Amino acid sequence: MAENKTRLGVSAYAITVFAFALGSNGVRILTSWYGFVAGVVILTVVGIVLFVKLKPARFRWYRLPAPLYWFLGFAALSIIWSQYRFESVLGVVAQLVTTVIAIVLAFVLTWHEVLRTLATALRILLAVSLLFELFVSTVVRQPVVQWWLPEPVVGEPESKLLYWSRNLLFEGGMIQGIVGSSVILGFIALLALIVFAIQLRAGLVRPTTGWFWVVVAAATLVLTRSATVTVALVAVVCALALALWARRLGPERRTPLYVSGAVLIAAAVAVTLFARDFVFGLLGKSGDLTGRLETWVKVIDLAEQRPWFGWGWISYWAPWVDPYRTLDVQANLAVMSAHNAWLDVWLQLGIVGVLLFAPLVVLTVWRVWFRAVDQPRRGPGAPLPYATSALWPFLVMVALVVQSLTESRMLIEWGWLLLVLFAVKSRFDFQLPSQDAEPTKQPWRRVPIPREHSAEPRP
Repeated sequence: MAENKTRLGVSAYAITVFAFALGSNGVRILTSWYGFVAGVVILTVVGIVLFVKLKPARFRWYRLPAPLYWFLGFAALSIIWSQYRFESVLGVVAQLVTTVIAIVLAFVLTWHEVLRTLATALRILLAVSLLFELFVSTVVRQPVVQWWLPEPVVGEPESKLLYWSRNLLFEGGMIQGIVGSSVILGFIALLALIVFAIQLRAGLVRPTTGWFWVVVAAATLVLTRSATVTVALVAVVCALALALWARRLGPERRTPLYVSGAVLIAAAVAVTLFARDFVFGLLGKSGDLTGRLETWVKVIDLAEQRPWFGWGWISYWAPWVDPYRTLDVQANLAVMSAHNAWLDVWLQLGIVGVLLFAPLVVLTVWRVWFRAVDQPRRGPGAPLPYATSALWPFLVMVALVVQSLTESRMLIEWGWLLLVLFAVKSRFDFQLPSQDAEPTKQPWRRVPIPREHSAEPRP
């Protein structure tokens, strides 16, 4: 009984972390930065206490991915030459705190626990977001600005980005949900669609429940009308097709698959470079990606002034310090990121930073790819049946990487949390993703989370 209570406490902590991280924008709207920081401190302390109490037997510092050390160490080192040292210290602290929480989750949860707790957090966020939009459209019946801002006396606020909800639910979108952003809510819906579909196909949830939440996620994705998230969805579908094809081919006959994957990537790059206006026009967006091209040009110009080591790590841009004070303004608001994770790393940590960050991403994708497509084995016997749930880390990583080309979220909050979680867990946790290890579909109260040692491969 004590073990079950402890594990339920761990699952509750994980759900809270995922909901808090993915809904961080909404948390800040509701409680301000002070409330957000207080929440981060509480979650960090609780996570460390849980980690010390559980003492995961598999934890060793050397099991963490080396590129993670390289990148974080270089970010901390950049404080020395940073043009905004105080803000760099804050940025490095935020990066380390998020990393610690991700490591805690990676070591105290099994792969199935991560899937289950993440799915629960996503259901909470989607439900709250849709209920919030329904309340605005049926009761308030007008756009709602973020509560701590004064209502505009005449007309609209200076920027539509200041709206918490634009009252567009019954107009077909773009809804923003509790997080106050159609792009963030759209990506949450994409993650939910991946996770819910995997759970449904694997039989980890009851069919009625599974289909209901798949429909909710798909409807939310449509209502956000985010072009960049739509592109990420297409990439995820292509990645799923390649993974299923790889399973059919086996490890010895995958050359045609890798050639096809390279052709798809080359075609995507060509379309982006030469047919961007046409493609995004079909999605109802301008070819400049809602002002992102202008931002990228300014970021590149600034990065070229300090190309090798960058201006210093800062995470979120601080619009009160140079050079971010006047770097870029969109929709009457100071831009808070480069809207491209790779350009942001180049700007802040230079070419050296990019060379340290790339292995962390590439090796993580590499490991979750083989976890998804290689047939599991126990010893020299016959291979075990594939598990559907082995696919979801790879699909989520594809979504994160594609989104990193138009957003910088991979470097902060939930993007960094998921990246580090997958990087660490895929590095040390070799739990066999076999169909015979899939949990049975039961309600929460009847599913004791497996003990930590159950994740070790059987002899």
